Amino acid sequence: MQALNFQAAAGASHSFGCGRRQLSHVRLHSHNSTQRQQAELRSAKPCPCRPQRLAPQATSTMEALTSSKITHKSTVTKPTVIITGASSGLGLSAARALAQSGDWHVVMACRDFSKAESAARSSGMPKGSYTVMHCDLASMTSVRQFVDNFRASGLPLDAVVCNAATYLPTAKEPTFTADGFELSTAANHLGHFLLSNLLLEDLKDKKKSKVTGASPRIIIVGSITGNTNTVAGNVPPKANLGDMRGLATTLNGMESAMIDGGKFDGAKAYKDSKVCNMLTVREFHRRYHDSTGVTFASLYPGCIADTGLFRNHVKLFRTLFPPFQKYITKGYVSQEDAGRRLAQVVTDPKLDQSGVYWSWNNQSESFENEVSEEVSDGVKGQKLWDLSEKLVGLAH
Repeated sequence: MQALNFQAAAGASHSFGCGRRQLSHVRLHSHNSTQRQQAELRSAKPCPCRPQRLAPQATSTMEALTSSKITHKSTVTKPTVIITGASSGLGLSAARALAQSGDWHVVMACRDFSKAESAARSSGMPKGSYTVMHCDLASMTSVRQFVDNFRASGLPLDAVVCNAATYLPTAKEPTFTADGFELSTAANHLGHFLLSNLLLEDLKDKKKSKVTGASPRIIIVGSITGNTNTVAGNVPPKANLGDMRGLATTLNGMESAMIDGGKFDGAKAYKDSKVCNMLTVREFHRRYHDSTGVTFASLYPGCIADTGLFRNHVKLFRTLFPPFQKYITKGYVSQEDAGRRLAQVVTDPKLDQSGVYWSWNNQSESFENEVSEEVSDGVKGQKLWDLSEKLVGLAH
């Protein structure tokens, strides 16, 4: 049992460290001097004794568009997939797999433009196979601007992959965005919720790809730590949205550190956001699959123990967790293999079932996995949708 507890520690080992560097990962890099000034402001080490707030961010159409210019008509006519958080880890591996297939054009929707551009080149993504566009999922304004810029690019759209995630397991105090949302909730759930809803208009009624045979898809990456029907999901702090009074409080103009209205816990905030991701997929399916033909799916590609998602964890954990997963639990999945699994959910006609949470067995065969009681709660899913819709300004 001790070994199993450590296996799940990716979502539980959160009681170490002071959280002083909790904002360092939200720096922006661009060719715009105003953004450089904002990056300096954001990278300043905050005082750990009180909640932090991210400054509003301004982006322009020019800086949001890629330096990988679209020069060939064939690029535009290829099936196109948008992947958030595609500058590292799972997102980059999936982007590379799709770009190198020669069948897909990848839009890398990333907070750090320069990092994404550099990562695409160094990872061997063919020139002309990708477009980098700026998108800060913690800012609802940035999400809306990204959608405007994408539509202005003239690229088609065949799939959206909501992959980016913020994980702050050692943070002692919450960070609030300019919109007044706790950072994990904003970047992991609300930003993706808004992005998917806006881009659904571009996907609905679209026919299956002539290249891959796959239906148009919206995919939101889930997590084993958000499912309490697993060993990993039962390691404290366990995911639990409660009655979502925290979101309701935010709706009333007051800041709430946690969705359930409780005391801030960085690891739980991440797990709760993953519950939101998986609930959102199921609610998308219920509301829109039949009327739009879009396939909505979630997945857990396996334990990517060396991913940058753990960059804010304590050093000892980052050192020991990968070999523990490789040699003790045997649950380790490389970033490359996980990326191929995510790419499979994007392209494989056999994974066309909507409303599914995909996993893989030890033989790398995909299967429809079961979700927790909370994730399968349709009433909770509807309530989360209604609150989220109001918070991001979509409610009529």
